[in-house]
Amino acid sequence: MTDTTPGWLAQAIGPSANGGSGHYGKLVAARLGNEKMLGKSGFSLTSAAFEDRGELDPCFTADEEDAVAPPLEWTSPPPGTQEIALVVEDANAKGDAPFCHWLVWGMPGQKGQILEGETPQRVGKNSFGNSEWLLPDPPTGDEPHDFVFQLFALDLPLVLMPGASREELVKEMQGHVVGCAILTAKYAREEGGDYDWDDADDAE
Repeated sequence: MTDTTPGWLAQAIGPSANGGSGHYGKLVAARLGNEKMLGKSGFSLTSAAFEDRGELDPCFTADEEDAVAPPLEWTSPPPGTQEIALVVEDANAKGDAPFCHWLVWGMPGQKGQILEGETPQRVGKNSFGNSEWLLPDPPTGDEPHDFVFQLFALDLPLVLMPGASREELVKEMQGHVVGCAILTAKYAREEGGDYDWDDADDAE
């Protein structure tokens, strides 16, 4: 079933979010952002490792044993920003909601970056309950999934401790987002090692 995706968000992510199969309308950006917040004051998110809507290199995915999180860089956020938070979700995951790969907050409200493989100080629980970058591993044979990197500028510092959940982070950010930036990476797993999405024992 396709979720209703706000037009501004569909445009930011690209054609796959406009009528495609996925949970784009349930991304955190759809809940907390709007057209006026997107790119406000020139706020933007980029990566030296991939282009927007480009392919995510296997070195950041479950395809490689020593994979790490990709590097990210952002411009100065809107005036009044006190903190920066990041949410990365797979919009095409099975189930009834996006799959959360990374929650990061507590970053200064200014121009900044996360280095390749860096472990930020405040990281929340991904969809597997771990406080780390969850390596992308969509089911073999699927069309490329959209991994949506959503950066939020907040007008106050959050008091959440490391290990908070996605919903806890969203609750704390509610009403305090003053700007957002979107960066999308595409990735398809060609062979082997799929996550057990249904928590079933599918051993061959």
